[in-house]
Amino acid sequence: MASTWRRTRSREARNEFLRGGVEEAAMRISDVLRSGRPCFSFEFFPPKTDEGARTLFSTIEALRPLDPAFVSLTYGAGGSTRTRTVDLAKRIQSEIGLTVMSHITCAGSTREELVAIFSDLRQAGVENVLALRGDAPKDGSAPTGELHFATDLVGLLRDEFDFSIGGACYPEVHPEAADAATDLVHLAEKVARGAEFLVSQLFFDNDRYFAFVERARAAGITVPIVPGIMPITDYRQIARFTAMCGATIPASLRAALEDRIDEPEAVAELGVAYATLQCVDLLERGAPGIHFYTLNKSPATRAVVSAIAAAGRWGRALTPSS
Repeated sequence: MASTWRRTRSREARNEFLRGGVEEAAMRISDVLRSGRPCFSFEFFPPKTDEGARTLFSTIEALRPLDPAFVSLTYGAGGSTRTRTVDLAKRIQSEIGLTVMSHITCAGSTREELVAIFSDLRQAGVENVLALRGDAPKDGSAPTGELHFATDLVGLLRDEFDFSIGGACYPEVHPEAADAATDLVHLAEKVARGAEFLVSQLFFDNDRYFAFVERARAAGITVPIVPGIMPITDYRQIARFTAMCGATIPASLRAALEDRIDEPEAVAELGVAYATLQCVDLLERGAPGIHFYTLNKSPATRAVVSAIAAAGRWGRALTPSS
């Protein structure tokens, strides 16, 4: 009964917004993506200190004039930043007025704890959730908690709430997957349970993304697959990231970065230029938008988005299959 009430309440609020009865309301990302026009979004992580939170809000304010479709907040390894993630999600949506997608992981949490978190987010008007398993323990043991996979979390969200549900995907295969085919089987299960769109892990070779999309479509996955892009600002940092998530840096890009390894500004300039070209190519070839991993910093992402917008690349309509 409670879950039915929440779903009805959410639909009534959305209908009121569409009728013009509410000045500000969070939009559902699935609706935005169904519009068939490219959109962009920014990802942030919850800082651990109050000073970090102030810096984050300054970054968001700097990026806000670019009018992102939504912003997302990560959850931290094992849900370690759970309270701060939920609190910041509510603040960003209520105080800044941006639509928020809250990352939630199920590893290490009970069903009761997860329901409480989702109820809190719903009460705050948050409409969008990225459902994730969360990192496995470093000792190699299986994740704890009542729900063991992101697919289980998607099912809970679909059965009990009315969020717009997103899921993660890996163009270069999930690091823990046995192979690409097995990875797609699990992804198809996640979509079948209720994931309405997917956001990819970062990558630097667009051909790998489009090859992945083609394989996903062949496997019956029809939901939008939003590419995740991280403008490179620090070579050593991006080398660590790619090693952890299984992404590759093309040899030509790696060589250019290594030539500038002792010139931080030159690395950042190259990173912005490369990301801009990468995004333009993605949009021209039909990607439904771009999700930027900002690392809580604004200059690089702002430069990329501003360049693309100035070139008029955000305005082109996309095909329904994107």
